[in-house]
Amino acid sequence: MKILYVITVGSTMWFFRSFVHELIDKGNTVDIACGAPEEVQICYLEWGCNIYPLSCTRVPTDLGNIKAIKEIHDLVKNNKYDMVHCHTPIAAVCARLACCKYRKEGLTVFYTAHGFHFYSGAPFKNWLIYYPAEWICSFMTDKLITINIEDYKRAKRGFHAKKIFYVPGVGIDTKQFSQNYGGEKIKKEFNIPTGNFVLLSVGELNKNKNHQIVVKALEGLSNITYIVVGPGDQDALRTLAKKLGVDLILTGYRSDISSFYHAANAYILPSIREGLNVSLMEAMASGLPCLAGKIRGNTDLIDKEGGYLFDPRRFGEVRSSIEKIMTNNDGMGIYNRKKINKFDISSVRTVLFEIYEK
Repeated sequence: MKILYVITVGSTMWFFRSFVHELIDKGNTVDIACGAPEEVQICYLEWGCNIYPLSCTRVPTDLGNIKAIKEIHDLVKNNKYDMVHCHTPIAAVCARLACCKYRKEGLTVFYTAHGFHFYSGAPFKNWLIYYPAEWICSFMTDKLITINIEDYKRAKRGFHAKKIFYVPGVGIDTKQFSQNYGGEKIKKEFNIPTGNFVLLSVGELNKNKNHQIVVKALEGLSNITYIVVGPGDQDALRTLAKKLGVDLILTGYRSDISSFYHAANAYILPSIREGLNVSLMEAMASGLPCLAGKIRGNTDLIDKEGGYLFDPRRFGEVRSSIEKIMTNNDGMGIYNRKKINKFDISSVRTVLFEIYEK
């Protein structure tokens, strides 16, 4: 089978390495079309994938997205793919518009929605822009894959793809994070005081990730260190922490993330919007009690046996959850480590292959 993956930004192909590798091992051919093709991991070239540049961007009104429709159309026409599997909203709209003609000739179009931009509590403009686009494009979709329960239910109620599936995320290697190593090294590297409660977040420093509300919630709490691992502008968060007297460590990008999970006492994900967050799954696999915003995706992962959920816009709820987990977290890490097994990459691969084979 000849397959084309279409995605807005090449770096996102990182999440599909294991599955694509197995597709190729099974005798399939996989090519990639994306914006920022230089960000696609070198392993795909080593496996023989062709990587084609697209003009699409993350900005819905960018005229490059119109150009990308023709680019995808020409790729499908010239290379005669059996399947196009698109990911991320903008690229997925472009791909489905481009493939309309070829679906009549036997092409199968897959779309994996990694979190619809319209969700319970989303801004009205998200519903105004993204919902109509997804509704129209659902008529041009053979297989729609959702990765959280809220999106699955909404798609089943209102969309018109031929088949709609729920798959538990992109999958993680739970064994990689279950091995306890590197935690003491991290504590030594950053001079974390002995006996401090270490609270960890992993994610880019941006408005959606909402790290500032955690810093605000930590004001006045003693013997606690908050670590944020991820790229982005550190100045505003660092200034806020200094003003409030919060012990904050910003590491920037790190390749040894698993060591940070094992240096922490608990994990916190204060995001305003998520699809199904990978770092939260990694924290669970590492055996950490978890705090998370009570939003789509997080509610699939965290329940009262494994941590606490809070309104990510309410300072008081965030602070209360932190205080609770510092004193009441018995058995939560063990519970999370067991629960996350259903989201293991092997389980996800099995489900995806069944969908492909159908």
